[in-house]
Amino acid sequence: MTGLPSLLGADEPLPVLVEQPNGASPLLLCCDHAGNRIPRTLGSLGLPDHELQRHIAIDIGAMPVASGISKQLDATLIAQPYSRLVIDCNRQPGKPSSIPEISEVTVIPGNQGLSGDERATRARDILHPYHHRIETEIDLRLHANRPVLIATIHSFTPVYKGVSRPWHLGTIHGLDGRGARAFQELAAGETDIVVGDNEPYVVEMKNDYTLPIHAEGRGIPYVEVEIRQDLIADAAGQDAWAGRLSRLLGQWVERMLPLVQ
Repeated sequence: MTGLPSLLGADEPLPVLVEQPNGASPLLLCCDHAGNRIPRTLGSLGLPDHELQRHIAIDIGAMPVASGISKQLDATLIAQPYSRLVIDCNRQPGKPSSIPEISEVTVIPGNQGLSGDERATRARDILHPYHHRIETEIDLRLHANRPVLIATIHSFTPVYKGVSRPWHLGTIHGLDGRGARAFQELAAGETDIVVGDNEPYVVEMKNDYTLPIHAEGRGIPYVEVEIRQDLIADAAGQDAWAGRLSRLLGQWVERMLPLVQ
């Protein structure tokens, strides 16, 4: 592995973005699918540009919303700017969905027949630096006796395989449902939206990465927030949802804080 060339050029963005690095909030925000960049060495993965603008490549709107929450709550945000098609930073390395050969019904030419070294290089240069930064942030807070709570920000398509999804917002969890239940109770007061409980996804403990490793694995309360993409497809929607979620997550932190102090 050490002898393999770097996936990223010296002039390309780092695989980790950090906003509000000295944020005072106990909340640590993560955005696993913040961007759709492809390293120059991989071209376009053989895909036309319109495919790289879809959900298969990026969580549309998630990063602007997460960034807005980070600023409003003074909460550190750690985000990953490269496309999930290069390597999905919310999947266990080595799983088929980590570097998908087919996403939904779209064949990914640049992911066909990869060698073990090629897969390992993508993990080394993109996935591991991102998760090392999250791990380091948690370690620093715990060492300093600072409380930590985790919220991950994602988005989902309004229609999947021809079926419309009625939820405006979903709260997602795995085995530890403390954070999601508390957020659900707070979100129930939002009478103008439909909030899903473990909809449209659930945390898959043997397949997902961020929450099983950093939250469930360390006993840290968390919530995964999923926002329907048509609601945050433009700046006005992103600003509105950043404001709404800042309010809800601020209340959520107050409710959860006794568990981590």
